[in-house]
Amino acid sequence: MSKSISRRHFLGQAGCAAMGTTTLMSTLASLMGTNKLISTSLETPGDYKALVCILLAGGNDSYNMLVPFGQTEYAEYAATRSDLAIPRDSLLPIHAPSQTKQLGIHPSMTHVHSLYESGNLAFITNVGTLVEPLANEADFRSGLKKLPLGIYSHSDQIQQWQTAIPQSREAIGWGGRLADLLQETDTNQGVSMNISLSGRNVFQSGRHTLEYSISNRGNGVQGIKSYSRWNGNAGFNNEVRDNAYKSIVDKMYGNVFEQTMGNLTNQTLDSIEEFEAAVGQIPPFNTQFSSHYLSQNMHMVARTIAANSILGNNRQTFFMTFGGWDHHNEVLNKQELMLGVVSRAIGDLYNALEEIGLDRQVSLFTISDFARTLTSNGNGSDHAWGGNAIVAGGAVNGGDVYGQYPDLYIQDNPLMVSRRGNLIPTTAADQYFAELCLWFGVSPNDLSIILPNIRNFHSIQSQSAPIGFIL
Repeated sequence: MSKSISRRHFLGQAGCAAMGTTTLMSTLASLMGTNKLISTSLETPGDYKALVCILLAGGNDSYNMLVPFGQTEYAEYAATRSDLAIPRDSLLPIHAPSQTKQLGIHPSMTHVHSLYESGNLAFITNVGTLVEPLANEADFRSGLKKLPLGIYSHSDQIQQWQTAIPQSREAIGWGGRLADLLQETDTNQGVSMNISLSGRNVFQSGRHTLEYSISNRGNGVQGIKSYSRWNGNAGFNNEVRDNAYKSIVDKMYGNVFEQTMGNLTNQTLDSIEEFEAAVGQIPPFNTQFSSHYLSQNMHMVARTIAANSILGNNRQTFFMTFGGWDHHNEVLNKQELMLGVVSRAIGDLYNALEEIGLDRQVSLFTISDFARTLTSNGNGSDHAWGGNAIVAGGAVNGGDVYGQYPDLYIQDNPLMVSRRGNLIPTTAADQYFAELCLWFGVSPNDLSIILPNIRNFHSIQSQSAPIGFIL
């Protein structure tokens, strides 16, 4: 067995990913991407594209994010939601050509509303994890259909939204599988195409690639600090320091683990300096980012995207978590603040990308564990299933709501699986993700590699898009 195969076998089987609890360690692990086993005839694309994923961890009460606005539909909504209903006169009304219902956006989401109105943002409605289609409650209870594991479990659903394999507790994410397939199209193999601002995550973990973790401070990397330029001996001291580290890691170790760690650490020293230098070349944006950490994450995403040609990246994914959405109490007050934060962050990123002319090359999308019960528990809402998501970017067919916005009455509603107001999703997460993958450059024939269940919801031979929300 060759030395390179031994490294791959070790990294794949010994659980090196478990070590990635710090920026440095996940950076080391991300360099697995240079030794992929995937054999495909991929051509380097002539363009640049990026996906930006925001995980709203905890379960966003998304039927208060996208709300019925027509008189009849709003009355139905208000009757079901009771003390959780948003006042109709505070909603931001929108026109959704694909829907029969009039809809409105939460009043704190002014930036989202503006992007929707300008045609650069859309909603995906009643989307959720599914193994195969479920037509109604009878299908759900029949025992003849495969269901996601732990439908109302935070840990299961957060994982399944990131893996797109809800029938198992798979540890490989669909963003990781995407990178396994496409990483070689990047001219620079030193930095993974998957970049995380929230450390280790399932979404970006592949079989042969992991995320490259950065922070939203400084120039993004947290590595070995260089001597300051004002020091007259800075260049000499930095060279001595680097040579000292490299002389250590260049040592021939006695086993595969130590040799692998030595090689990866050596490469990491180079990638840290390369990333920091590239991002450091980007001039300040005119866009004023909010001081909230989510907007600051977007600032770093925009800077990294702006540096894509310097870094040699043709494709990139970005991942971040914004937690705290498990609102079993005080839904209205907490959502007013948090949805405003999300809205501002999305607006900040879009404005910065438009400023540098890359708004059509980047698509942002949201995921969350699940929606919440439509009925109140007295002061909040509990775990449910199908909900609403946001997708934004210059390539998005915005100004519309895709999927089937559901009826929100409880009694005799065929999509309700409990009297608490738990909706069966009518759009599968697979369809949502497949459209993003196709836009990103994945061949229809390779969709099943990324999304193993996609054939249950979409024919890969079809000339039509899985949903239609992106150009």
